[in-house]
Amino acid sequence: MQEDGKVVDGSLLGDANGVDPVPSRQKASGKWQRPRFTRKALMRCCLVRWIIASAGPKEQDSSDSDLELSTVRHQPEGLEQLQAQTKFTKKELQSLYRGFKNECPSGLVDEETFKTIYSQFFPQGDATTYAHFLFNAFDLDRNGSIRFEDFVIGLSVLLRGSVTEKLNWAFNLYDINKDGYITKEEMLLIMKSIYDMMGRYTYPSVRDEAPSEHVEKFFQKMDRNRDGVVTIEEFIETCQKDENIMSSMQLFENVI
Repeated sequence: MQEDGKVVDGSLLGDANGVDPVPSRQKASGKWQRPRFTRKALMRCCLVRWIIASAGPKEQDSSDSDLELSTVRHQPEGLEQLQAQTKFTKKELQSLYRGFKNECPSGLVDEETFKTIYSQFFPQGDATTYAHFLFNAFDLDRNGSIRFEDFVIGLSVLLRGSVTEKLNWAFNLYDINKDGYITKEEMLLIMKSIYDMMGRYTYPSVRDEAPSEHVEKFFQKMDRNRDGVVTIEEFIETCQKDENIMSSMQLFENVI
């Protein structure tokens, strides 16, 4: 596929063995061309871009600095407490909250909002299923809504957390039914949702069987005792020891 006369990179998901599906990345002229949409360029934190775009240039006043707004249904925790719980600065938290309150005046975000965000960033794909899974990963209370505190704590882990923290978060995303294990079926559902969101509209086109092939390779490496499920210990240990898996796992850090 092409956009604005430039090739849209189809290698965003890479390969489970670390092989670049498009090693040459060349134009017809034979000259190497940097893809218009690299993995990070295409998928750099949609949630942050959405919320900051809603924040606007206006400076916070002193009353907003403590994140205290009488008009919202859910009152967030104090700014200092959130700053201690995350790796965001005071100014960053103020900007995030400004955008959050503009988009979600009630102080809570629901699943439909997530679906709207991702449909805007991936208009040519079907982001509904991935947005559903991502929402559930943020919705730790399983009550159908996400508070600002949970929202920024999750973003802090994904954007600035340690490798282990990010892998724990990724495991939670894969563990769809939250039983403490990842099955091959769960991993396939997540992978297919990403392909549905952006894979089929890349160039070169992604084969229908590609998600299953990725899952088979990943699962063989992770399920070390061959009991049909992956524990969080197996998941973290395998990812940390395998550079190819770590490279591919970065996809989930960027599809947020």
